[in-house]
Amino acid sequence: MAPGGRRGGARLLPLLLPLLLLPAAGGGCAAEGGPLEPFDALYASGVEAYYGGDFAGAARCLERALRSRRELRAARLRCRRLCRAQVRLEEPGPGTGGDLRFFGSVLRRAECVRRCEEPRLGAVSRHRAAEEVRADFQRRVPYSYLQRAYIQLNKLEEAANAAHTFFMANPEHMEIQQDLENYKTMSGKASLIDQEARQHMEDYSAGVRHYDREEYELAIELLERALQGYYSEDEDCQLMCEGPQRFEEHEHLDYKAGLYEAIADHYMQVLACKHDCVRELATRSGRISPIENFLPLHYDYLQFAYYRVGDYVKALECAKSYLLFHPDDEDVLENAGYYEGLLEGTVDPATIKPRKEARALLRRHKLESHLLRVAAAGLGFAYTEPNYWNRYGARQDEHSVPSSISSEPEDGPRLSLTKKPMPKPDRELKEGGPLLYSDVKFVYNSQQLNGTQRVLLDNVISEEQCRELHRVASGIMLAGDGYRGKTSPHTPNERFEGATVLKALKYGYEGRVPLKSARLFYDISEKARRIVQSYFQLNSTLYFSYTHLVCRTALSGQQERRNDLSHPIHADNCLLDPEANECWKEPPAYTFRDYSALLYMNADFEGGEFIFTEMDAKTVTASIKPKCGRMISFSSGGENPHGVKAVTKGQRCAVALWFTLDPLYRELERIQADEVIAMLDQEHLGPSEMNINPKDEL
Repeated sequence: MAPGGRRGGARLLPLLLPLLLLPAAGGGCAAEGGPLEPFDALYASGVEAYYGGDFAGAARCLERALRSRRELRAARLRCRRLCRAQVRLEEPGPGTGGDLRFFGSVLRRAECVRRCEEPRLGAVSRHRAAEEVRADFQRRVPYSYLQRAYIQLNKLEEAANAAHTFFMANPEHMEIQQDLENYKTMSGKASLIDQEARQHMEDYSAGVRHYDREEYELAIELLERALQGYYSEDEDCQLMCEGPQRFEEHEHLDYKAGLYEAIADHYMQVLACKHDCVRELATRSGRISPIENFLPLHYDYLQFAYYRVGDYVKALECAKSYLLFHPDDEDVLENAGYYEGLLEGTVDPATIKPRKEARALLRRHKLESHLLRVAAAGLGFAYTEPNYWNRYGARQDEHSVPSSISSEPEDGPRLSLTKKPMPKPDRELKEGGPLLYSDVKFVYNSQQLNGTQRVLLDNVISEEQCRELHRVASGIMLAGDGYRGKTSPHTPNERFEGATVLKALKYGYEGRVPLKSARLFYDISEKARRIVQSYFQLNSTLYFSYTHLVCRTALSGQQERRNDLSHPIHADNCLLDPEANECWKEPPAYTFRDYSALLYMNADFEGGEFIFTEMDAKTVTASIKPKCGRMISFSSGGENPHGVKAVTKGQRCAVALWFTLDPLYRELERIQADEVIAMLDQEHLGPSEMNINPKDEL
């Protein structure tokens, strides 16, 4: 073997690993024609072409994969809608054989759907994509490949749109953020179109923006269009739930249920899917939590907007529609009474009813809930009813709560909602679990740090590991890396440099830094994750959402009489509002982050203390001086506002880690790094000397 040959092969393998998750590509992107080609096969061809350097072929196949997936959904919706209209389900008759009429109509509808779909789709089995592929499309991963392919083809507008579409579902992706900044400043600025935008959500957001500017006619037009789109999407969501379902509690090959048990099992899955359409339609791309109170909020905005344009009939109609969802809302009850008073003598208020589509949806939703509870009680079906229209939690969208109008008279209508405090945690908060590693030293807990869900530890890594990590940092970090290219993102008096785990491993493969040293960065971050998960006694897996090695250096000549911070006071998963003494869990905050940690590498600098504060961002509750091997970890919410004091001399380096309990928000680069490490372990290439497996549990 030629020198370096093995390493060269190792460099190539991580690039090819994504292909292993896809079906065989089948020789590239075939010409269009005949039944719809499966989107997973087209996706595989596109990825294969991308890694083979055929960027034109990659773009062509990936675009066709995305189009195929859209056409697959459209074809299924069209056929299910057609067959629902053509074949009515019969009611069972009395006596023996009375159910034959019903089952006969079920068979006829199934035949109708199959006969309708096959000419366009071909055999049903052609379009059963693997879970991993479906997850890629949900996370819009094909657009990430598309962006890079279009860059290679010098099609910058197409690349910008692909990047923007990917970013809307992956707002934590730092590299894409940097790409978008570049597109925004390029000649002939790109339009940045979200190619997967949901129109009812776009109309809602636009309507609320007009509402906030007191442009009520435009707000009404857009919010009414958003409602039409919502109910249309709800019908589509209901139809799409009638497809195949997954039975996680059963081994399919050994499943021997009787007729009615099998029907009940399948129908409960379908019914739970339909019941969850309320959450699905209120959830933005890339988010897990829906906009709280989403559908009722349309009517809340509209009741007030119609009042402001003088249409009191519509105002009362929308107020009554809102009260279907929240009949005890005192503000809207008072508003409805006020509108009735304005209409007195002209229209009988009793003739103005809530909107029929709202009544129908709520009636259906309540019946679904009843059936699901019956199944849970009588059939052992696992189900917990969510609160789909909770109006007491934190805002999940920047426009989800109407702004109050201070010029309104005291006896005029009021908006039903005002800002509410952060919701209580959805899990039991614990701490004091084992530290897993005998050399790690406990220093302070939450009580000693004057807060909640906080811990300070020492000796997480050794002096030698600190020095080695610092040597790695000096070889891989770039100014502004991880900060959208901004060399001084938080203060003009310091320079910020950073690097990710994947970048370190890449540099290790290329020989720019020792491979063992690059592996050390990965290993210590994994050690930190295990400690955090164990100490806070989390009952589910903690995933990386972002990992960043960062150094901040005091700039000479700019340190006299500094009164700024190296990093202003903030919270990691919500927008801190010191004046309101609140923290709003909404974009652009990284709302999916659950825990944070900072592992320090050195102490030979001045300033740079890490501080916790009260919600006012002024009252310091704890101050921590960094040193080698010291780690501070804490929950990422508004209970832990924090910042960094000015670094006035020297360079302060640390590994910053953010974690999530939601696997959908796992760091993409970390997944790739895991694949590289798995390959390294298999090939016995360059392991670090650090053993990250827990030894002596404390």
